[in-house]
Amino acid sequence: MNNILVKEEGTMKLHCRLSTLMGQHRLSIQNVHEKTKLSRTTISNLYNDKATRINYETIEKLCSLFECGIAELLCLDEPQKRSYSKDDER
Repeated sequence: MNNILVKEEGTMKLHCRLSTLMGQHRLSIQNVHEKTKLSRTTISNLYNDKATRINYETIEKLCSLFECGIAELLCLDEPQKRSYSKDDER
């Protein structure tokens, strides 16, 4: 009898949804820069989901600009789950 096991792979990953919000509001990186005074590099890194950290002031400015909550700006992906049979362990 094969037992089916579920294994979580990887860790949870935080994603920035700035590109989605900017698209919905039809704003460019330059527009966001002018309205928030955040650096274009910061905005670009968040837009491309390449930022490794974000400070509270940045979150506050972006949430204020888009009139959204943190959960609309940032989302946490669950780890991927993979099913396999007990026979696969051999």
